[in-house]
Amino acid sequence: MWGVEVEKSVTQMLKELREDNDKKQKEVAAVLGTTQQHYSKYETGEYEIPLRALLALADYYQVSTDYITGRTSCKQGVDGLNRALLPDYTCGDLVSDALSLNDNGRKTLVEFVAFAKSKDGK
Repeated sequence: MWGVEVEKSVTQMLKELREDNDKKQKEVAAVLGTTQQHYSKYETGEYEIPLRALLALADYYQVSTDYITGRTSCKQGVDGLNRALLPDYTCGDLVSDALSLNDNGRKTLVEFVAFAKSKDGK
């Protein structure tokens, strides 16, 4: 059962990433050293994507393999967590601090981030 759910997520994600980046199947296939027809079978789930291709696509789209496989909604993965927010404070530090808060504290943090984003015009 787990394999079916992941396969569905992977196939959807491959197509979404390609379309979000305005790429044609032929372009992505060239990155993988395969044909458009072969790559198309990854998107439809007819072929399971091999690890080397998964890694190549993660590098190509600059996302984590966990993002492609649907294991996380965080595109950046470990690289994103290691990114500095301040000289001595990383995104990972912020996540750890947020997770250490109680429910009310996390809710307040999320509300503050939404407020800060609205002030930034995002």
